[in-house]
Amino acid sequence: MKLDEIDLKILRILQQNSDIAISEIGEKVGLSHTPCWRRIKKMQESGVIMRNRSVLDAEKVQLDVSIFVFVKLNVHSAEALESFEKATTTVPEILQCYTMSGEFDYLLRVVVSSVRDYEKAVKGKLVKLPYVGTMNSHFALNEVKNTTELPL
Repeated sequence: MKLDEIDLKILRILQQNSDIAISEIGEKVGLSHTPCWRRIKKMQESGVIMRNRSVLDAEKVQLDVSIFVFVKLNVHSAEALESFEKATTTVPEILQCYTMSGEFDYLLRVVVSSVRDYEKAVKGKLVKLPYVGTMNSHFALNEVKNTTELPL
C-alpha cells in the first residue's frame, strides 16, 4: 500500500493514542469523519495497522525485570530455525525474538518479576527450547527508552 502524507499523519496520531475519536483525527489532518475512517479501514485491511493494544506499566504489574538473552543454536538447519522460532511464540515471558547476524543466532527479550522467576523460566522453559546450544543473559539495569512508535 502506498502511503501519502495524510496517511502518515493519521498513523503518527494513532501511534500516540489509538483510542482517539476518528472525528478528532480527521480535524487534525484536515479530513471529515468518513474519509478519515475509510483511510484507517484501508490501512487495517492492508496490514499497515496490525492491531490496537494497551501499553502497560511493567513496574505497576510487577513485571519490570528485563533480560536480553543471546541464543546460539547447536544445529543450523531450516527445520531447527523454524522449530526454535515457533517454540518461542509459546513462551509468554519472551516478548520479542529477533534473528541476529554475528556471533549469536537470536536475541530474546524476556520479562519477569524477579531474578528467581527468570531462573525458573530458564530451567523450565528457555533451555528446553529446541536446538538451544548456548545462552548468554544480560539484565537491564534501567529502561531509558521503550516505545512502539515507528519514526514516520
